Amino acid sequence: MTTNFNIAELANYFNADDIEWRIQQCGWKQDKPWAMVLAYVTNRAIMSRLDEVCTPFGWQNQFVVESDNAISCGISIKCDNEWITKWDAAEPTDIEKVKGGRSSAMKRAAVHWGIGRYLYNLEATFAQCITDYPPQQEKQLWHKHYDKKANKGFFWKTPNLPKWALPTGNNNGD
Repeated sequence: MTTNFNIAELANYFNADDIEWRIQQCGWKQDKPWAMVLAYVTNRAIMSRLDEVCTPFGWQNQFVVESDNAISCGISIKCDNEWITKWDAAEPTDIEKVKGGRSSAMKRAAVHWGIGRYLYNLEATFAQCITDYPPQQEKQLWHKHYDKKANKGFFWKTPNLPKWALPTGNNNGD
């Protein structure tokens, strides 16, 4: 397929500030919290990557609400005057159901184009967790989480990406 851009550039690694983390699982062991976290690319970073590689006029997205209320997103890229679309879906989220569902569906569809796919190669990552308020000078590095199951809260610190998962890293998994 010929295009006027290098589609492989969609899979380029992102800077750390384009990556966010969320808790996948958490719990308590000997009254100390733990949290396994996942890294993902923000929607803003995905849109910027598509604009940079495909130009703002070379891509588009569309959303469909399915019969089970799942939200599907198709990301289309114009290749040789033909629109090629890749789809994925997500459930509405607990907070801002529609916006969250659309955001999740778009992130999933972007992976089909190679955007952020390398993040699936990260090993299970555990965040540093504390129960007391973090020091004032580090406050912006910590996130508050309330564990409904345990009925108590804790703070967790965003982990650093390994060197290989950054644009300046080796990028071959070493």
